[in-house]
Amino acid sequence: MAGQGQSAIMAEGLTKSFPGVRAVDHLSFDVRPGEIFGLVGPDGAGKTTTLRMLAGVMSPDEGKATIAGFDVVDDPEGAKHYLSYMPQRFGLYEDLTVDENIRFYADLFGVKKAEREERSAQLLRAAGMSEFPTRLAGKLSGGMKQKLGLVCALIHRPRVVLLDEPTTGVDPVSRRDFWRILYELISEGIAILTSTAYLDEAERCHRVALLHQGKLLFCDTPANLKAGLGKGVLSVTSTDPRRLRDELEHAQGISSLVLTGDGVHVVVDDAARRIAEFDTRLKSAAVPFDAIREVTPTIEDFFVEAVTAGGGAPRHD
Repeated sequence: MAGQGQSAIMAEGLTKSFPGVRAVDHLSFDVRPGEIFGLVGPDGAGKTTTLRMLAGVMSPDEGKATIAGFDVVDDPEGAKHYLSYMPQRFGLYEDLTVDENIRFYADLFGVKKAEREERSAQLLRAAGMSEFPTRLAGKLSGGMKQKLGLVCALIHRPRVVLLDEPTTGVDPVSRRDFWRILYELISEGIAILTSTAYLDEAERCHRVALLHQGKLLFCDTPANLKAGLGKGVLSVTSTDPRRLRDELEHAQGISSLVLTGDGVHVVVDDAARRIAEFDTRLKSAAVPFDAIREVTPTIEDFFVEAVTAGGGAPRHD
């Protein structure tokens, strides 16, 4: 069993290949008790394969991993006692009610009735679902099903929670509720590893690992990653954003340019210098625009730069 202060999750050199592709390429990271750690990357980055290996449902080709001090390859049953794994399609029973699904999972883990009722009430309240104990799971919205899945996954108070893209396709209100539950778990010392393709969700994690094509690009806090961008980010709004994009996309000093609803979001080498140059360029071309503003970088800005630059050497904190 894991000792006090030991990492709740430890991955060392995890590698997994399928015919024609290396899904996970010597991946190493750790997750600490009371931490929300994000595996962030697009589809095909290796997130699901990594979680399956950590959950003990898939064996790595190389490397090792521990959950609460248990080796998931040599002793998967020992690890599973402290683990809860919520895959993309969690196994809710749609012909059972909300309460019946919770009781089913509580029984699987030997949770006693009094503890189950107390824990269930706490989690349903956090999920905003206290009024629906008798509703059939099949009658719930997609967001409510995901929240119920999380409640079931947490009913036995695991020490480690693995979540595979839990908010994909979930409505904004349910997504907010979902994250509220995760934050409440921090005080219990639970280690949470969640994967997501939504780069804005990386901002909600204590630390994130940015994955691309199975490889770890960077692993650090969101604040440190954004501070390490080393470039400026500009926002330019316009009544004619497409013309604005066409005029700026070939300008010097631009690393990336993204068309937004009312303008463009631009990563540049030198914000002060490029603001003056862009102002002159746009006025000369008679392109309508509002003020050019320097804005705070996002994780998405950092990730795009990392992928474009080939990632460099992995950085850990």
